[in-house]
Amino acid sequence: MVWLRRATATDQAAIVALIRAARLNPFNLNWRRFIVADDGGRVVGAGQVKPHGDGARELASIAVAPDRQRQGIGGAIVATIIALEPPPLYLYCAEYNESYYLRFGFRTLAPAEMPRSLRRIHLFANLLFGAHNAVTGQHRRLVVMGRGLPGA
Repeated sequence: MVWLRRATATDQAAIVALIRAARLNPFNLNWRRFIVADDGGRVVGAGQVKPHGDGARELASIAVAPDRQRQGIGGAIVATIIALEPPPLYLYCAEYNESYYLRFGFRTLAPAEMPRSLRRIHLFANLLFGAHNAVTGQHRRLVVMGRGLPGA
């Protein structure tokens, strides 16, 4: 049976392994910010809220072990983090994942709505995607989404 809990120091290696296996950003993986999905002592999922210098807080590093995907673990992690963390929350995702986060109350933001720290990363990432798209003929794009925004 899988249960969600706050991570402990002994989970750090498992968190890093999950994030690397999912090919997510391997930086700023501090176990103190993570919620993990635990299945009999095995960490099978993880997610965190990452703080930015301008005060923005990012739902990040959502990863589930390949053999446990499509079982609702990632959604449970997202829902738990939302329940524990005060708004607003932001996230980055590939354009094809937008619909997944809409069901949790996130919405896609225009650059003017983004906190400064996220706007810079959004711009830089999409410049890189633009070069990649020109070479490969693909259309990839990074979006920033927010939930619980002031005035929304």
